[in-house]
Amino acid sequence: MKNLCITFLTIAIIIVLSVFSFNRTDSEYLRIHIRANSNSQTDQSVKYEIRDEIVKYLTPLVAGCDSKEKAVNMLNDNLSNIVKVAEKVLKDNGFNYGASAKVKSEEFPTRVYDGVTLEKGIYDALIVYLGSGTGDNWWCVVYPPLCFVGDGTSYVYKSRIKEIIEDFFK
Repeated sequence: MKNLCITFLTIAIIIVLSVFSFNRTDSEYLRIHIRANSNSQTDQSVKYEIRDEIVKYLTPLVAGCDSKEKAVNMLNDNLSNIVKVAEKVLKDNGFNYGASAKVKSEEFPTRVYDGVTLEKGIYDALIVYLGSGTGDNWWCVVYPPLCFVGDGTSYVYKSRIKEIIEDFFK
């Protein structure tokens, strides 16, 4: 009888975890990728400076988005400003290549971020190209906001999905 209870409990947990899985479908996420000009140390370093400034710029804008559709619209409305943010950092650091940005669907490999797994698949994403954009990238999730939570000076990387699941099991 004890083994039957343990088996039933195990199956119930698997079902609950499947329903409330961290692995949401591709269409529920809006990703961000900042692609460096190259893999040189200087190009990779400036990529992170640009990341910080883009996150600072987008944080208050993302805070007002309560759906992926609103987040996509907000990004599309702000593409030129996102490029200006990136190009200012490039110019301030003496780089002579520019930046470009667009929201598009792309195929991405499986990635894990702070306990959230994004399976291989096609995702909508803000892609920021620095110069040729052929270097390694930095990525995160714009919606639901995994990277865009903070007071404007420091950022807390967290997952709303993880919080919901943790609350469920409390």
